Amino acid sequence: MREALWAELLKVRRSRLPWITALAFTIAALVCGMFMFILADPVRARAFGLLGGKAQLSGATADWPGYLALLAQAVAVGGLGIYGLIAIWLFGREFSDRTATDLLALPTSRTAVVAAKFTVAAIWALLLALLLAGLGLLIGAVLALPGWSAPVVAAAVAHLVAAAGLAALTTTPLALAASAGRGYLAAVGVLFGIIFASQIIAALGYGAVFPWSVPGLYAGIAGTGQDPPGPPGLLGVMLTGAAGAAATTAWWNRADHTR
Repeated sequence: MREALWAELLKVRRSRLPWITALAFTIAALVCGMFMFILADPVRARAFGLLGGKAQLSGATADWPGYLALLAQAVAVGGLGIYGLIAIWLFGREFSDRTATDLLALPTSRTAVVAAKFTVAAIWALLLALLLAGLGLLIGAVLALPGWSAPVVAAAVAHLVAAAGLAALTTTPLALAASAGRGYLAAVGVLFGIIFASQIIAALGYGAVFPWSVPGLYAGIAGTGQDPPGPPGLLGVMLTGAAGAAATTAWWNRADHTR
């Protein structure tokens, strides 16, 4: 496991994808901060025209709880796409780069290889969530947002990290799609399908029991008028994550990876 984890971390360090994902989360923090800047002054919001209207339609309030809640919604909804791409890259690149056969010829067990990839994906997701939270705290301080309270902010940051964790758990089936599809293309198609389905099912009112809609609802994307997902929805997310990881491990242990 140690050697497999070291190899995966080396691949990540030599890739541009970590910087791209960090840039995506940085942009998300800046956009949410811009919404706060607009919402803090209604006159300024009208001066911004359509952009100001969109900020007001977000339903956020220009204070610390509102800003951190908006960041949690961004990581829950956008995280599915970003974390999904991370899982697809970690597993699909072995086939696109034609290194899968060489990788599996090593004495390191296939289970350790898969576990190392999922460990890297989890660490990566956590660091991105912490990056978003850190930027949010910095931007909120620059904007001098009202409503600061250490317990409230700490709870909001914990809620953001939990939403990121739920989003990351739902991406393990994409690792299976990238492995079974032997590359990126099929898995990206599955990702687009999941994102589309999660929006439709949430709009129909069944998002609380659809694992890929649960992170967004947990983060409050539906507003205060809808209760957050209960234990069945959260359990569904955990089972989806566990099933995706187990199925991916089983596939790598049993499939013929020769071309």
